[in-house]
Amino acid sequence: MFLKGIDDYDYQGKTVLLRVDINSPIDHETKKIVNENRIKKSIATIQRILDKKAKLVIIAHQGDTLDYENLIPLEEHAYKLQQYINANIKYIDDPCGPAAQQEIKALNEGEAILLGNLRYLAEEVSTFENAVKLEAKDMLDTYLVRSLAPLCDYYVNDAFAAAHRNSPSMVAFQQILPTAVGDLMKKEIEAMDMVMEHPEPPCVFVLGGAKISDAFGMMEQILSNGRADLILTSGITGEIMLLAQGIKLGEKKEQFIKDRGLDVFIADAKKYLIEYPGKILSPMDLAFEKDSERREIPVKELPAEEMFIDIGHETVEVYAQKIAEAKTIFVNGPAGVYEKELFEYGTKEIWKAIAASQGYSVIGGGDTVTAASKYLDLKDINYVCTAGGAMVRYLSGKELPLITAMRNAK
Repeated sequence: MFLKGIDDYDYQGKTVLLRVDINSPIDHETKKIVNENRIKKSIATIQRILDKKAKLVIIAHQGDTLDYENLIPLEEHAYKLQQYINANIKYIDDPCGPAAQQEIKALNEGEAILLGNLRYLAEEVSTFENAVKLEAKDMLDTYLVRSLAPLCDYYVNDAFAAAHRNSPSMVAFQQILPTAVGDLMKKEIEAMDMVMEHPEPPCVFVLGGAKISDAFGMMEQILSNGRADLILTSGITGEIMLLAQGIKLGEKKEQFIKDRGLDVFIADAKKYLIEYPGKILSPMDLAFEKDSERREIPVKELPAEEMFIDIGHETVEVYAQKIAEAKTIFVNGPAGVYEKELFEYGTKEIWKAIAASQGYSVIGGGDTVTAASKYLDLKDINYVCTAGGAMVRYLSGKELPLITAMRNAK
């Protein structure tokens, strides 16, 4: 790695500022955490720093302006961390104000404190980032950096899942504090490089879900550099591929796609199908609901005035065979609306095929991990990436703000 790691510094008696990403899926009714994957993945780095007798200050976010329903305090996060950490984890619902500063000064060796949700600060929300567009050097004057930097001796970033964010907590502290990369971030980058730099062929990408900008964000990169031997599409991505082939879905589903502005991807889909023949598979059949029952229709019988929300049995059979033959597998997005029992078949069977495969498998993205957790033991996956947007940008060949900041660290 080109970055300094935790073992490159002596933290005993020093105050270490650790940025993690423990942003977790929340039940919108109870406001409780429903998936602890990112929390559990952060444990190793936290414990290692504490074992070095550091005074540990942990900063993290939950929710954002774009998903306000998830913007809640980090109290439950602190409670869950405490269950896994062999040390005292304090919590204060203040990200960097006078109360937080006082608690930091009172830390003893081997103790940690989780500060309040960073999204409480305007300078840490995506709306601010998109509107103000500060450069990293300008972030040294932000409230967060001015408040915490003077109290800390070192900065460690272990938040690869937020690596696409150009915010003070992610890219500013590196300019003024000795900086190290956390263990999780190292593993994340190594897993991504296994897919992007050294995949054992055949390398199969399984791309589904409703957020098709992610799929199309990486598709051209993995096709043009030859990393992907085959792309299996499902969800809206698969339907866009069908439309790109001139296959009409039906007015109802086509209007659904158009109303959400997703028809803009049809032109790209046509381009990829022409330039990379045989590299992209689209569904052979689709599932819909009729009279409270699951029905399936072969693509050759389209169009039909139905809302398709899963792939069918024929598609699953073909995709499962391709997955079984793969030596490297990357997955982003479920095959259908798996939350509905009638339409979990495609997603469940694809996951079963991936778990049974002998290939090296990597999955990523919040909804992807949640879906996988429902149908299999995540231990059956070689690497579960905590990242979503950062992962997509990394696999798309784009430079991440965090990576740039870590390269240029003090």
